[in-house]
Amino acid sequence: MKKVFVLIAAFILNASGVYAGDTLIDRENFFGHNLENSGIQLDLSTTHIYQANVKGGLSTHNHKGRYSGRYDVEFTFDGNKILGLENSMFYLHGRGSWKHEGGTDPLSVGSYFGVNTNAYGDRAFDIVEFWYQQGFADNKLLLRVGKIDLTGGFECKGCYVSFDGSSYANDETSQFMNGALVNNPTIPFPYEGLGVVAFYNPIEWWYISAGIADAQADFRETGFRTAFHKEDYFFSIAETGFVTELDSANGPMVGAYRFGMWYDPQPKSNSDSEKLYRDDRGFYLSFDQMLYRENPDDTQGFGTFFRYGYAPSKTNDLTTFVSAGFQYQGLFEGRDDDVLGFGFAKGFISDQANVTYTQDAESVYEIYYNAQVMPNVNVTPSIQYITHPGALDTDNATVFAVRVHLTL
Repeated sequence: MKKVFVLIAAFILNASGVYAGDTLIDRENFFGHNLENSGIQLDLSTTHIYQANVKGGLSTHNHKGRYSGRYDVEFTFDGNKILGLENSMFYLHGRGSWKHEGGTDPLSVGSYFGVNTNAYGDRAFDIVEFWYQQGFADNKLLLRVGKIDLTGGFECKGCYVSFDGSSYANDETSQFMNGALVNNPTIPFPYEGLGVVAFYNPIEWWYISAGIADAQADFRETGFRTAFHKEDYFFSIAETGFVTELDSANGPMVGAYRFGMWYDPQPKSNSDSEKLYRDDRGFYLSFDQMLYRENPDDTQGFGTFFRYGYAPSKTNDLTTFVSAGFQYQGLFEGRDDDVLGFGFAKGFISDQANVTYTQDAESVYEIYYNAQVMPNVNVTPSIQYITHPGALDTDNATVFAVRVHLTL
C-alpha cells in the first residue's frame, strides 16, 4: 500500500508540472508540441477508489476488497498527418486494474448491478480497444473497424451517442459508480472485441448508427479466437436520435434523445429455466437535457437524464429497467468545474425467475460530488443506497466511497 501512495504522489507532482529530480516538467510543452505536431495525442489517467459497505448488505465487517483502481493509456493517431489518409484516425486504449480479494460488492453488498464499475479485476495491462476510423462525405459518414467498445462511442453536436450514451450518466471515472447509472443493464453489451460500427450524421441534429461485434468477446484477448474459432455469434445494435437546443438567456441548452434496438443470437434463458432460446432481442431509450444554463461562456448549469430498457423474460433475469437523475455543474460560487450528481435506478426481475430471486426488483440511489482540487486531480465522495441487493431478502445496503481521478 505504501508503494501505491508513493506512485500517486509522484504522478500528481509530475502531472502538475512540479520538479521531478532536478528538472521541471512542462507537460503541456512536452506532450502538446512533441506529440501533437506528429499527429499523436496521448492521454494518461489513473483512478483510485476506496469503498465500504457501512450498513446492511451481506456484511459490514468484511474489510477485504475495499480498495480498487485502474489506469488508462490512450493514443489517438491522426491518419492524415501520419499516413496521408484524409479523414482517418487510429485509436488505441490500454488499461490495467487492481481489485483486492474480489472487491467490495461480492463480499459485502451483493448488488445485482454492481456498486463499482471501475473494478475490472487484477490485470497488469490489456489492449482493450484498437480500431481504425475512416470518414466519408465530409465526415458525415464514419466507419469504425477493429477491437471496439460499443458503449457511447460517437458524438452528435457534442452529445455522447451510439450506443446508450448519456451526457450525465456514462463515465464511471468522473460521474456515477454504480453500474446501473453508467449503462443500461438490459442491453447485453459484449466485452471489447472485434466489430464494425457505422455512424451517419446527414443533418446536424439527427443521426443513425448501427454496429455488429463478437458476442463472445473477451477484453483480455485480441478477439480473433472468439470471433473466428468458436460459434459465429455476433451481437448487433442500431440506434437513432436527435439533438435539441432549447433557447435561454445564457445560450442554447443542449439535449439528446436516443432510441435503440439490439439483437443477440446466443442461446440463453433466465435463471429458473433449463431450456435455452436463441434470438434474444430488446430495445432501449436514453434521454438527457440541459434545463438551466448559468452563463454563455461554459457548461455550468442544471441537466437531467432518463433511461429505459426492455428485454424478454424467457431469456433474461432482468426484464425492465428505468433510471433517472440530474447533474449540476458549478453549484457553489468559485467552484465552476465541480459537479453534483444524483441518480435513481430500478431493475425488475422476470416473473419466470421467481425461484432464484425472492424480490421482484433491486433499486439504487446514488449521490456524488466531483470536486476539482487541482487542474488534473478530481476527488469524488459518493454514497449509494441499495434496496434488496441482488433482488433477495438481504438488508438494504449503504455504500460509501471516495474516488480519486488523476489525468496527465
